[in-house]
Amino acid sequence: MATVSDDVFFAGIADLTRRLHEKEFSAVELTRAFCERLERLGPRHNALALSLRPQAIRQAHDADDELKRGRYRPLQGIPYAVKDLFAVRGHPTTWGAKPYAGQVFDEDARVVQRLDKSGAILIGKLAMIALAGGGYKSAAASLTGPCLNPWDRTRWAGGSSSGSGAATAAGLATFTLGTETNGSIVTPSAFCGVTGLRPTYGLVSRHGVMAASWTMDKVGPICRSAEDCGLVLQVIAGSDSEDPGSAGRGFSYTPQFARKPQDLTVGYAPVDFAEWVDPAARPAFQAALEAVKSTGVKLKEIDLPDFPYGPVADTISRGDRVSIFEDFVRSGKVDELADPAQIAWLKESMDLPAREYLRAQRIRTLIQEEFRALFVDVDMILAPSRIDVAPKISGPIDAGSRRDPEPKSPGIHGRLVSAGNLAGLPAISLPCGFANNLPVAISFVGHPWTENHLLGMGRLFQSQTDWHRRHPELG
Repeated sequence: MATVSDDVFFAGIADLTRRLHEKEFSAVELTRAFCERLERLGPRHNALALSLRPQAIRQAHDADDELKRGRYRPLQGIPYAVKDLFAVRGHPTTWGAKPYAGQVFDEDARVVQRLDKSGAILIGKLAMIALAGGGYKSAAASLTGPCLNPWDRTRWAGGSSSGSGAATAAGLATFTLGTETNGSIVTPSAFCGVTGLRPTYGLVSRHGVMAASWTMDKVGPICRSAEDCGLVLQVIAGSDSEDPGSAGRGFSYTPQFARKPQDLTVGYAPVDFAEWVDPAARPAFQAALEAVKSTGVKLKEIDLPDFPYGPVADTISRGDRVSIFEDFVRSGKVDELADPAQIAWLKESMDLPAREYLRAQRIRTLIQEEFRALFVDVDMILAPSRIDVAPKISGPIDAGSRRDPEPKSPGIHGRLVSAGNLAGLPAISLPCGFANNLPVAISFVGHPWTENHLLGMGRLFQSQTDWHRRHPELG
């Protein structure tokens, strides 16, 4: 039996694929090593919802048989894990909530089906904020408790895809899947120092995935690098008639056709990097900004169109979520959730007037129109993914988001996540350094269907920095 060295836990997809093909180790050996690590370290971080070791080992045997016959598939033998709102046939899908702890579906989520066909090996399901969030105030708003950050277990991994961010950062899986309604891929990726991709709305099927907001939910990969995000997105993207929000489009990862950086104009707000970010993080963000400038892109100062992005996103999220969980709230089972603020938010949302929801959707249409106009002048937008490091699990999750005194200019960072999700825009979050030994990150946001441009920018940034190669020492 070959020995699987510890470096595999932080290796990229291409590297592991090469080593499998060269028979440095078998898919079974690789999968067993990841399963053991997931089962050992996952509970230590409250990141593991369910180990799928027996199923994974069977899949790995199949992968080895195919490799022996010279049959190669895109992600063959690569261990991965998913947030526990993706249905996995015959196994519990808890949605991170006690009332759904015994829930079992008889069909895999569409993305799980696509990954299975690609040869990827599902080793586990990961912790998440109950019902993918909505009004919660505590990191403990989960069936599995607060998900702990691998860089500092007194800190939060970020929500609602907290387990996905922590598992990737801790090397518990080669890549993970998360979902985002209003920041839940970008935030855990930033807090945990990994690379996360939020695709254009409608690019990846949500069939078999718990709905939080049918009009805003997106499925995306959380990986070690932009390169890996592209390889995974190519597999999971595609049309699906069983997802009403599907755009009917596929995606081919084509890094060889990436646009030259000198042909790109990137919009940003200098105040975000100079004044809004945590003072301890300013050197890291300034260095990241200089690294972006050194690629040859043209930087252009911009502001976002003046809309109440946060309140609009909250109103739409309330309306969508309560329509999905109306029976759950009326039944009283909502009181079994772990976070009192989330319980109250769901109950209050039952009284949301239809006129407010419809007004928010009308404003959303205006936002989409304004962003189309904005992207005439710039190719993508740059901002800090989060202006603060991961908060302590013992306090409120937004404890570090205030500045005193507040900068005179609002910048764009505080509005870009909600704006991007309302407009259905793709984004990539890239680790860019540390502050107080905790990761910080920048994000590039593009107009719809420009994932290849964002991935190209991500690959270029990561070719000049090594932050995506850093990982916590966990023992």
